[in-house]
Amino acid sequence: MSISSFEENQYDKEYYIYHLDLLNAFTAQIKQLPPFNLEEATTDDAEFLAALDDLANNPHNSDWLDKGQLLMCRIVGAYPHLMPLLYRDLLWFFGGDCLHYMPDEEISIFQQLDELREIAKSEQRPFDYKEARAKLMGMH
Repeated sequence: MSISSFEENQYDKEYYIYHLDLLNAFTAQIKQLPPFNLEEATTDDAEFLAALDDLANNPHNSDWLDKGQLLMCRIVGAYPHLMPLLYRDLLWFFGGDCLHYMPDEEISIFQQLDELREIAKSEQRPFDYKEARAKLMGMH
């Protein structure tokens, strides 16, 4: 499944663009940090960064969501120091094994967000994902 599968309606398109923006922001942040900013970065580190760049720049690949899930899980295992920078939204978005790294309370919030988005879509009314997210997370 690719992001283009979700571009059929505005609700899904905005949702996926939001997450793609988070992925790009995360990638830009970690490029400034060790081990990725070191001249002597290992081959594994360089390959990981290249895979993350590819994920961020090629969301139309058919295996995009699967690759994203694998990379998010790799962050947890190989680069735990990056976890404070990893947007929790990305763990939810890529799902699968990524959900093991989220507490139940957090999962509940993202489930509520998905339900609200689906209700708005079915009723064909506007839905501001960022605003709803901020409210559910107590940021408003």
